[in-house]
Amino acid sequence: MYRDNTVSVVIPCYNEEEGIALVIRSLPPSVDEVVVVDNNSTDRTGEVARGLGARVVFEKRKGYGAAYKAGLPAVNGAITVTMDGDGTYPAEQIEECIDHLIESGVDFVSASRFPLSDPKAMNFSNKVGNTILTWATLILFLRGIRDSQSGMWIYRSEVYRKLRPQSDGMPFSEEIKINAIRHPDVRFDEYHVNYHPRVGEVKLDKWRDGLRNLLFLLKLRLTPFDGKAGRS
Repeated sequence: MYRDNTVSVVIPCYNEEEGIALVIRSLPPSVDEVVVVDNNSTDRTGEVARGLGARVVFEKRKGYGAAYKAGLPAVNGAITVTMDGDGTYPAEQIEECIDHLIESGVDFVSASRFPLSDPKAMNFSNKVGNTILTWATLILFLRGIRDSQSGMWIYRSEVYRKLRPQSDGMPFSEEIKINAIRHPDVRFDEYHVNYHPRVGEVKLDKWRDGLRNLLFLLKLRLTPFDGKAGRS
């Protein structure tokens, strides 16, 4: 419980047995619930998470978005926080981000990694890819955003059903932000956080995933977003 709100943290994982232990142990005591989505891992990710008190949701379909679509509706907390299982996002800033959500009166906060507090935490090609995709988001949707690809979000759990993200892959991250920006009843903001070097092996194919994200942005721009369908 933090500031009279129950807090759930959702972490999608594929073969992150080393990183997930670090992430769960670093969460503040105010976190009420940890939901780890085991995305068909072949290592001990689920076992390690369960042993540290997390509720493990198994999702057989591979994909970042598929994992989140299994985990995000399963939360019980009033506020949802998302993080990766590789230790890159700052668990130590969760309460700070919730403060910003509450004090700014918004519904959805995306944690912006830029400008990087530690330039060595992200390699050059990833910096270039993130910059291209963030500028593409700005141009296509006419909304200033500093980090369209951030994987850490803090939002009032009730708004998730309004956003209705569809992607099963990496584009899920940009899609949920864009849907929050476009929805007439959802107030969106960003908040700067630290970004740490990852623990464990990199799983992404950066050029393939980057191109898919760019093409998905174009598709999303051509698809009308009907916010009315998600209203309470």
